[in-house]
Amino acid sequence: MLNKYPYLRQDFTASLVVFLVALPLCVGVAVASGVPAELGLVTGIVGGLVTGFLPGSSLQVSGPAAGLTVLVFEAVREFGLPVLGVIVLATGLIQLLMGALKLGRYFRAISVAVVEGMLAGIGLVLIAGQLYSAAGVEAPASGLAKLAGLPGLLADSAGSAEALASLGLGAGTIAVLVLWKHLPRQVRTVPGALGAVALATIVALVFSLPVATVEVQGLLESIQPPGLGAFGDLASVGLLGTIAAFVLIASAESLFSAAAVDRLHDGPRTEYDKELMAQGAGNTVCGVLGALPMTAVIVRSSANVQAGAKTKASRVMHGVWLLLFAALLPAVLAYIPLPALAGILVHAGWKLIPLRGIASMWRDHRGEALILIVTAVSIVAVNMFEGVLIGLALAVAKTAWEASHIKLEIIDKGAGPVQAYLSGNATFLRLPKILDNLEALPQDRPVELDLSGLHHLDHACRTALENWAERHSATGTEPVRVSATGTEPVKVNTP
Repeated sequence: MLNKYPYLRQDFTASLVVFLVALPLCVGVAVASGVPAELGLVTGIVGGLVTGFLPGSSLQVSGPAAGLTVLVFEAVREFGLPVLGVIVLATGLIQLLMGALKLGRYFRAISVAVVEGMLAGIGLVLIAGQLYSAAGVEAPASGLAKLAGLPGLLADSAGSAEALASLGLGAGTIAVLVLWKHLPRQVRTVPGALGAVALATIVALVFSLPVATVEVQGLLESIQPPGLGAFGDLASVGLLGTIAAFVLIASAESLFSAAAVDRLHDGPRTEYDKELMAQGAGNTVCGVLGALPMTAVIVRSSANVQAGAKTKASRVMHGVWLLLFAALLPAVLAYIPLPALAGILVHAGWKLIPLRGIASMWRDHRGEALILIVTAVSIVAVNMFEGVLIGLALAVAKTAWEASHIKLEIIDKGAGPVQAYLSGNATFLRLPKILDNLEALPQDRPVELDLSGLHHLDHACRTALENWAERHSATGTEPVRVSATGTEPVKVNTP
């Protein structure tokens, strides 16, 4: 057996570690998304047993992700749980199509500032929402309302023993997670998230704390494939926009995670189109089962690599352990306090906010930093889909502005013609600057305009130059002389 599977021992050990990391996160993401806890386990199982078998990235692990929590919660609130399966199914089918069309590599071209801004916005909304959950209070609907209501939440909680106990348990969970890396190595063999949840559960039971716990429905009872009636909502523009947001965010997060995982090991590199199809296959199955959407998750993937995994067998086996737990020990979930899961997600949300990256970006690339900040703020102030669109629009506008760099050099020797040299890219974005400088030239002097340094001249600039040349020549001076060597001939008033 060992000769046929030389890495079985390493992969087996790694699969147990990934299972212990994934278990509390699967449950926590599901509860925070407003769906039964078991559906998080279903997505984790599919991530192991379906996506885990497929080619793409051999060591990357997939499952429900904190990065999609806010979007899933909003979708369930607006369209209902039965329609979630339709959204996830459509997401998976689109990902399969994009992978077949070899579009996976193009997700690597998405602006890093937009992706990090998206994650930062998600992190802020996730943190704010989970603070309400930690206090045992229903959170407001919008991101701004969540943030604005935090002072009132703290004031109200100060006068309630139950709320204080719940907040204390959540805060304790966060403290354990933060301090876990400083504990002895023997203790740290247990993943921090599992250790924090286990300690919170023990404390809640021993002291009989008045805190809410996970509601258990049973694995089969939680699986609700979407009915035919749910597909009728596909005619809704809002639903189509939500699907587009799922596709963009799930695909980008998975492929960015793949790039990060590739830097952690020396094994086979990720095949991006195949990985996108693997994610699509997993999401298609999750959609049919009415479960949460999946992405590749960097926390589980890095744990897999660090635990010594060598092949995809480790992620497949982690799916087996999740299935066995969901089938044999689902009642254990009923003992987990909700404030503990809220603490796990507050910690996960905080890690989504790249504070050091923002500071470094602000020093070196201020424009990119502004895109990141505006994207994050837009997600909090408006919603996920429109916030991402705003970020993408800003990134495109910034790139277009930088790509349209133009330089105008004027040489006036005091006698003879004034020489003007244009170089770079002459686009409509820079047209005001070009015209301002040309119109400032002396009206009573001939002008020689050299366009040989232009790499691109768009129609708007061409027309504007023709009009300027006509106006300048109308004053009685010699016609404007144009040298267009190296670029497409320009028909301006040449002699």
